[in-house]
Amino acid sequence: MMSVNAINLEQALNWLKDVVTKCLRAHFGQAENVEISPLNLHNDNSWLAQFIAGREPGFEELALLMLVITPHLNPRFFNQIIAEYLPEGGDFPEFGGVKGSHHRGILPTGETAQFILGGDDIKKRLNVQHILSSEYWFSQQRILWLEPVTMGEPLMSGRLILDPEIIELLTLGTVAKPRFSMDFPAEYLETGMEWEDLVLHPNTLCHIREIENWITYNDTLLQDWGMHKKLKSGYRALFYGPSGTGKTLTATLLGKYTGKNVFRIDLSRVVSKYIGETEKNLSKLFDKAEHKNWILFFDEADALFGKRTDIRDAHDKYANQEVAYLLQRIESYNGLVILATNQRSNIDNAFARRFQTIIHFPMPRPEERYQIWNKAFPPQMLIADDIDWQHIAVRFELTGAGITNIMHYCAIEALADQSLYIDFKRLESAILREYIKEGKVV
Repeated sequence: MMSVNAINLEQALNWLKDVVTKCLRAHFGQAENVEISPLNLHNDNSWLAQFIAGREPGFEELALLMLVITPHLNPRFFNQIIAEYLPEGGDFPEFGGVKGSHHRGILPTGETAQFILGGDDIKKRLNVQHILSSEYWFSQQRILWLEPVTMGEPLMSGRLILDPEIIELLTLGTVAKPRFSMDFPAEYLETGMEWEDLVLHPNTLCHIREIENWITYNDTLLQDWGMHKKLKSGYRALFYGPSGTGKTLTATLLGKYTGKNVFRIDLSRVVSKYIGETEKNLSKLFDKAEHKNWILFFDEADALFGKRTDIRDAHDKYANQEVAYLLQRIESYNGLVILATNQRSNIDNAFARRFQTIIHFPMPRPEERYQIWNKAFPPQMLIADDIDWQHIAVRFELTGAGITNIMHYCAIEALADQSLYIDFKRLESAILREYIKEGKVV
């Protein structure tokens, strides 16, 4: 597959060379009315061919796409072609283009695209500007866009930017999951657990199934049934309940069983004390996630969605602006957004009305705790006859996470003394340890 794609990319570069050469011949008075043949790829199964087939770009769109990816494939591509017409070098402002911080070749700009596709024809140049506008599908789908320029400079002098994920897709055939960074303060969530491993209150589980149904059937409702005119494409859910009751695991399992990547947003990296920085961080995050069908999970959301304060100073004013901006981005996001908090009362009622569903994750009841205890320990461990899980479940109020911590402690202790054995004394000691850690009175 890699070799087939390399052949196709080479054919596409040769096709682009014909397009650029025709333009330069016309500009330097060597015009011949040469027709540019359509791009015929070697194999329809390559990543480039699949991308083109899926979006069906026109001539100008395909040329723009190749203009932007070319420096990533052949850094000297434009310099070599121009050198044929300017062998002694010299300035060539009509062609546009800039140099990067590290790249020594020409990086195409909007002016480059206008020159190659429009020449001196104002109508064609304006058409290129339209294709590069924020309203066009290139920009709307975050595939290709024009870099903003300093105020007062020509709009089209900005660099043409191709989404790095599109570059990976067209060259390597895969897109790596984004790494946690200042530009993307989110952690990819995955689990080896299954739905059967998660024990929830029946009412909670029923609401979760509703979200799963939305993920599965929403596209049919919006597109096939034509309801996109009346309904927003995204879905917003609020999970609330004590820590350790399964909120994060539920979000992760929703992604696992519906084929969606789940990212947990670290709000401590998003929220900034500097005016405007929070909105900037949020903008980068949502721009990255747009059109990816990711599930965005905001843990401890009350850090940003807490009850709004009266405006007493400039800080309160900007804090409320940050929340308003996040609300706007969440409502316009076309995928699933889940916000989690320990206390429902921590979330302002005005914000709560924006959610399609609000789901309570209560402390497990004895019957749920009994199921969790029964599933908790590995089969390699020997459980003493004096342990009655039903009695343990009724006597000790613990979350699923608390029970997992207890199992972990007991299993390590059993491995350490090579007994692989757990009796009531060891279990009770581990439970007491967990109670003390949680600050509970025994």
